[in-house]
Amino acid sequence: MRKEPPERCTARNRRAADHDSQTLTAHAVRTAAREEPPLPRDASPRSYLMCPPLHFRVTYSINPWMDPAKPVDQSLALVQWEDLRDRYRALGHTVSVLDPEPDLPDMVFAANGATVVDGRVLGARFAHEERYGEAEAHLDWFRSHGCPDVAEPVHINEGEGDFAVTASYLLAGRGFRSSPLSHGEAQEFFGRPVIGLDLVDPRFYHLDTALCVLDDAADEIMYYPDAFSPGSRAVLTRLFPDALIADEADAARLGLNAVSDGRHVLLPQSATGLFTPLRERGFEPIGIDLGELLKGGGSVKCCTQELRGLRA
Repeated sequence: MRKEPPERCTARNRRAADHDSQTLTAHAVRTAAREEPPLPRDASPRSYLMCPPLHFRVTYSINPWMDPAKPVDQSLALVQWEDLRDRYRALGHTVSVLDPEPDLPDMVFAANGATVVDGRVLGARFAHEERYGEAEAHLDWFRSHGCPDVAEPVHINEGEGDFAVTASYLLAGRGFRSSPLSHGEAQEFFGRPVIGLDLVDPRFYHLDTALCVLDDAADEIMYYPDAFSPGSRAVLTRLFPDALIADEADAARLGLNAVSDGRHVLLPQSATGLFTPLRERGFEPIGIDLGELLKGGGSVKCCTQELRGLRA
């Protein structure tokens, strides 16, 4: 058997040692990344608009969650809503209150009444007659509070129910409520690129039931893929490859109908499967019980309109 020259053996052994060292180093880095706790997130102060459920009831059905045969405990609904409001204030956020009107039982879902970006207000135009009056109530509130740039829309949009704001995009749902024509209207008004997303599961009739912005500054979201069409899922995967993916069990508890200030994520307490993934990313999940309001098809986000760039 022919022996290799000593210098060739030495070079080969050195390359093998270097490869082993690099492999061990990469493995150590991956292991350390898994073992090290995530860096804490930074919360930013927010301004919200909410409406108490003084007249909340379910007397009609315009989404799969609503059943007029199931009674609503208005006193309990108010207690649960007040807990959410108080949690926001305890976290350092500002909460303004929109006065409810007796003939508009769904006004508690304040997120649907408008979209506010950079201090500009695009009002809502509701798809169902039962909610028509809410749009004017919201516009009146903004005008009475001196908001200088308030627009009444031409096309149907249900506010933040179907618009989600990140630093780079205005994500826009369609399929059950908001008209696709509202997307171009919003883009023209806000001057931000709008990404249209098709909703296909009637349980997730608004975008805010299927997708939540976790960190608007970093374009970080969580969502439930099966609520969207195949093309929309592909768009979300392309734009948000590191998104937190929710499973059906948590989505069906409206776990994605959540609000984040960049650190604290307030979400339905029953969506337990989201708590650990959120913590692993450095967020602090805060479970909220809005069981009575769920009878109307809404939870944390539905009750919360963000006033971006406004001091109410």
